[in-house]
Amino acid sequence: MTAPALEIGIVVAIWHLVVVSHPRFLPAGLIGLHPNSTSSFTAQTMSKHTHAFQAEVAQLLHLVTHSLYSNQEIFLRELVSNASDACDKLRFEALDDATLYEDAPNLEVRVSFDAEAKTLTITDNGIGMSESEAIAHLGTIAKSGTKDFMGRLSGDQKRDAQLIGQFGVGFYSGFIVADKITVESRRAGLKAEDGVRWISGGSGDFETETITRAARGTSVILHLRDEATEYLNRWKLKTIISKYSDHISLPILMRKEEWDAEKGESVLQDEWEAVNSASALWTRSKKDITPEQYADFYQAISYDQEAPLSWSHNRVEGSTEYTQLLYVPAKAPMDLWNRDKKAGVKLYVKRVFIMDEAEALMPTYLRWVKGVIDSADLPLNVSRELLQESRDVKAIREGNTRRVLAMLEDLARKDVLPTGADWEALSDDEKQQAEQDAGQYSKFYAEFGAVLKEGLGEDFANQDKLAKLLRFASTQSDAVAVSFADYKARMKEGQEAIYYITADTLAAAKNSPQLEVFKKKGIEVLLMSDRVDEWALSFLNQFDGTPLQSVAKGGVDLGKLQDEEEKKAAEQAAETFKPMLDKLKQALKDKAQDVRVTTRLVDSPACLVAEDHGMSTQLARMLKQAGQPVPDMKPILEVNAEHALVKKLEGSAHFDDLAHILFDQALLAEGGLPEDPAAYVKRVNALLA
Repeated sequence: MTAPALEIGIVVAIWHLVVVSHPRFLPAGLIGLHPNSTSSFTAQTMSKHTHAFQAEVAQLLHLVTHSLYSNQEIFLRELVSNASDACDKLRFEALDDATLYEDAPNLEVRVSFDAEAKTLTITDNGIGMSESEAIAHLGTIAKSGTKDFMGRLSGDQKRDAQLIGQFGVGFYSGFIVADKITVESRRAGLKAEDGVRWISGGSGDFETETITRAARGTSVILHLRDEATEYLNRWKLKTIISKYSDHISLPILMRKEEWDAEKGESVLQDEWEAVNSASALWTRSKKDITPEQYADFYQAISYDQEAPLSWSHNRVEGSTEYTQLLYVPAKAPMDLWNRDKKAGVKLYVKRVFIMDEAEALMPTYLRWVKGVIDSADLPLNVSRELLQESRDVKAIREGNTRRVLAMLEDLARKDVLPTGADWEALSDDEKQQAEQDAGQYSKFYAEFGAVLKEGLGEDFANQDKLAKLLRFASTQSDAVAVSFADYKARMKEGQEAIYYITADTLAAAKNSPQLEVFKKKGIEVLLMSDRVDEWALSFLNQFDGTPLQSVAKGGVDLGKLQDEEEKKAAEQAAETFKPMLDKLKQALKDKAQDVRVTTRLVDSPACLVAEDHGMSTQLARMLKQAGQPVPDMKPILEVNAEHALVKKLEGSAHFDDLAHILFDQALLAEGGLPEDPAAYVKRVNALLA
């Protein structure tokens, strides 16, 4: 029988679904007024008419399937999910009427194919459909049987029902790969002769007929297009099911395949086997999951050979409900520094796989985190564009960030073994666990510490938490293990700032002439050699109320740590040396912004510094190496008036050459290179001759 025309409500629903949500997909002339409609207006009267929208169903189906689903293989996920829902509906209805199970109490989904006939069949033994239900559900686009079923549930039943499809167009995704779909079904509780066959080519009409079907449930038969015959392959189908539907709670069965030596090919057997695990690890209670199972699951989703350092498994309830299973890896991936690579956790919606790398659910500086997010609120057709705009996604992202930082804080707290009475107070099991936990954060930081610093400039809400997690080497410790809190605890009495220096390498930082006065005074300085340090520290001005001060920027003000005699001596030297400074400024006017007497040097003749809020020479070099534009900024040359080389300048016949050598040596000392290395060598050779 021929289907009646689509009702107004159906067209309006699809208009809202496709046109409003996806206006770019609307072709001209798809929807318009009835050609016979009229409206009239006169000076005396105004007449009003109601008209029905007309729709070309074939085009409408094309829009629905191709605008909502960007990945072709999604059709199998949708049909398997529908089959799972049908089984769940039977289970719920059977609570009141156990006879609905008939003689098949075990619920399952079967996937099979016929290569000769070019058909793919998804069969379930769920609730099934009567003829009227087939017409109502399959003949009305965007009408969801699951949504209607959920609407009839209440109370605990509604909370317990984990039905997947509530959108109403999943079935039509089959037309992505099929030019005809046949559905054979019988509702549980009806007679065998009350079965129904529904057939459509997606061209605007469909046929139904009564058939005899012994088994309850539904079979969806896809007649595949020639370009979709790749789905007539057991390995291909199994891979898709494992990827998208592995955690559906019902077994998904396929016929076994064995190699036939005589035929020289794999032959399907009569025996069926489950191709999904039928259990989502993250949906189980934490007490029922062993550490080995958590580690195995991590390796399965990350393809990492090593076990994770830590994990967190939680169900979050509130305005946004979701389950998170997040892992901290032990080893950084090779593409860690590729910020353009899509990275993120796996996203599921009600146990149905949506996408592999949902970068919107995790900030960029945590791109190394692995795991699974299973949302109860997001739609199944969620896209990357929708993820960027959703308030639910923002809430999940913030929750994930807090959880990961909490895991890192726990690792950091256990990184060092307790000593003395604290250690003795532990039980044998606690001591063993403490020994296992010790050094884990150090291991993590060696792999991910540099990328964690990116968060200082990206995540201002968690900046304080991130600052507590950072670790550095210092003039008192070569190991990258000194936190800001450790530094503050060791600050000298009267010290008013946390001092640090950035350099290309740890050796360059450790041997910088800018540290000389700090070493003389016994003041600890943090040594930073990661390329991201200078940029990251520009966003962090203080820690726990104590300002951060670069020893390579501005003048050195040691405050109470510098006695009055030293201050007077420095002022006097600057006054006495003023004529020489003016002469140096003139000689180096093309290289140096200013020349002044230093208070930070003890053994070295000169050093280069930047203004308090200016760009350091180290950062300028890094930007140039990255091909970034760098403003024309000249450094400040500070000279040690007590150094023999500086004293030799006065009255020297080679004043200009010595001045340039002094500048270039200061540049070399901090890891830079002279703009003209050949000229530097020529000057040195001339003086040595």
